[in-house]
Amino acid sequence: MITPELDVAVIGAGVGGIAAGAMLDRLGLRFAIFDKGSTVGGTWRDNTYPGCACDVPSHLYSLSFAQNPQWSRSYPAQPEIESYLERVTDDLDLRRHIRFDTEITSMRWDDAGQFWRICLVDGAEHRARSVILATGPLSRPWLPSIVGIEDFGGTMFHSARWDHTHSLEGERVAVIGTGASAVQFVPEIAPVAEHVTVFQRSAPWVLPRDDRPAPQWRRTLYRRVPFMQ
Repeated sequence: MITPELDVAVIGAGVGGIAAGAMLDRLGLRFAIFDKGSTVGGTWRDNTYPGCACDVPSHLYSLSFAQNPQWSRSYPAQPEIESYLERVTDDLDLRRHIRFDTEITSMRWDDAGQFWRICLVDGAEHRARSVILATGPLSRPWLPSIVGIEDFGGTMFHSARWDHTHSLEGERVAVIGTGASAVQFVPEIAPVAEHVTVFQRSAPWVLPRDDRPAPQWRRTLYRRVPFMQ
């Protein structure tokens, strides 16, 4: 009988994958984390648009087993969150379990052996008793089906795959959508673009974001009394 080499396979090395890996390591199980990227972070690795930041207070966004008393702001920016996830991964020694630059093409349940056959893009196969999907809902950008969009002659990209080689300074820019990303990057590009037009299907409810630098006294308090976070 074929024996699977893994108890658990985790798909994705973002926040969910790191959390799953930490728990599996604590349980002493054989596991591997597969990610198509070259480092950890998931959505905080891939989203680098101007103004990208957390829309949840930082101390509520930390992992429960890896609280961070040193957040610099109430709503930290993308680079700080990505660095936090990198640090947690290293502190927990999870990199040895992660298979970077690894894309999965299919998973098939082997009823006879009672395990999952996980096929990779390079043709390799792994076997695991259980699978945890930690890909999240934002791993692949979705472009709307708009008649004539393929005929647009200018530069076009999704905010989740921001084209940093293209400057928007002095440009006329159209933004489609007013979701969580747009409300962050539109105020950043508006001062440099010649004109920005935002197309909105339905208006979201928006509250002011009370973002400010974290005072030193709060950092000291959270470091000395962790449960206060």
